[in-house]
Amino acid sequence: MTGSPIPTLNQPDTARWAAIRQARQNLPRHLDALKDFCGIPSISADPIRRDDVRRAAGWLAGRLQAMGLRQVEVFPTRVHPMVFGELPAGQPDRPTVLIYGHYDVQPEGPVDRWKSAPFTPAVSGDFLFARGAADMKGPLYATLAAVEAVLSQGPPPVNLKFILEGEEEIGSPSLGPFLVEHASLLAADACLNLDAGLLDYDCPTITYGLRGILAVELRVHGPSQDVHSGIFGGVIQNPAEVLVRLISALRGPDGRVSLPGFYDRVCPLEAAERAELARLPVTEASLLAQTGSPELWGEPGFSPVERIGARPTMEVNGLVSGCSGESFATIIPATALARISFRLVPGQDPDEIYARLIQFLGPLVPRTVRLEPKLLAGSPAVLVNRASRATRALEQALETAWEKRTFYQRGGGGIPVVTQMRSILGLESVLTGLAGPADNCHGPNERLHLPTFERGVETVIHFLHPFAQRI
Repeated sequence: MTGSPIPTLNQPDTARWAAIRQARQNLPRHLDALKDFCGIPSISADPIRRDDVRRAAGWLAGRLQAMGLRQVEVFPTRVHPMVFGELPAGQPDRPTVLIYGHYDVQPEGPVDRWKSAPFTPAVSGDFLFARGAADMKGPLYATLAAVEAVLSQGPPPVNLKFILEGEEEIGSPSLGPFLVEHASLLAADACLNLDAGLLDYDCPTITYGLRGILAVELRVHGPSQDVHSGIFGGVIQNPAEVLVRLISALRGPDGRVSLPGFYDRVCPLEAAERAELARLPVTEASLLAQTGSPELWGEPGFSPVERIGARPTMEVNGLVSGCSGESFATIIPATALARISFRLVPGQDPDEIYARLIQFLGPLVPRTVRLEPKLLAGSPAVLVNRASRATRALEQALETAWEKRTFYQRGGGGIPVVTQMRSILGLESVLTGLAGPADNCHGPNERLHLPTFERGVETVIHFLHPFAQRI
């Protein structure tokens, strides 16, 4: 959807293109700085890397200060620091843009599957290979490079704020309390978030919808310890078998979730939205190529794109029970554990779905075992206002940088900060990204496409100037 044109200011247009030229001239220096940033192993999930996470926060704070931001502060939390920066615009009546990013990264994974060391950034062709290059140190640094170029031409066209966290990859446990405590400090007109993604490098993309999540652990207890299946088989019920039956009861043969009431509050897709989703360059062949699966599967009556972003699902994320190593043990396991997740769409309440789940499973559990459910996480779905000034400004910025029409997609996953920004600060986010489907986020050989990084820098510059004009 393309809204009415975003008006540009009389003067900043000259400043905007001067900033673009400045950013292009400084690309070699920015690449060196990004390599330095990606070389910090800021793995938030690894206690051994705690000092490295702090070092990454300090690196960012130093960068913000060097760029000329007036108020820069590193806030300690109970886990990893928050980095804040602020710079007022040249005129007090200008709107405020809060730029969000996270500087923590996933663990490196199996190092032997990397072509180069995960924390020794290496350029090969058009790509920078490093853990965090795409998720999301590259996109985060693109916002820094863009703001630096804008500031090279004088005061910024908007009031600027940064909030950069180090806990996104572990679920952002400190973010909610931080937003509550510092709500006035973070007040803004829009939040720019580059932690979404692109459909492909030549497809400028705005993510306007994110599915919510309900994550649950189901643990079935049987005997007090593993017992001999030859001696006790036939008289002691197997917890693994019971767990498999419980999970099987949650989905019908047509792929729909069998939980009563699961679809009651699902908002239907309108014909116009289905038509626009159909133009996305996501095909059955591309999905099979990305996953290596032999065939697609899913809820009948909906296209693959609709199933991914606009329909709710249930998935088994892990199963653990009994002997799983190379040796074989003839046992009845004492316990069986499954972690399952429901991806939710607008209208669905994770608390309500969890209550329905417990109510549904209760009568199915035989007296021979005990079910122990545990709520792991819950977050509702989000739909971004596509008619907002921020969304239309970003659309125009993407189309200027890419010289192509913007694609709008519903993301299959979730970004909890978007929900928290809305519920705690009353702040709407506008979402794009620089990572494509083949960039191996969270996997070996994570990479950043450097031409896309350059376009990302220019997109942020093109976004800030039109957004400065209140309409």
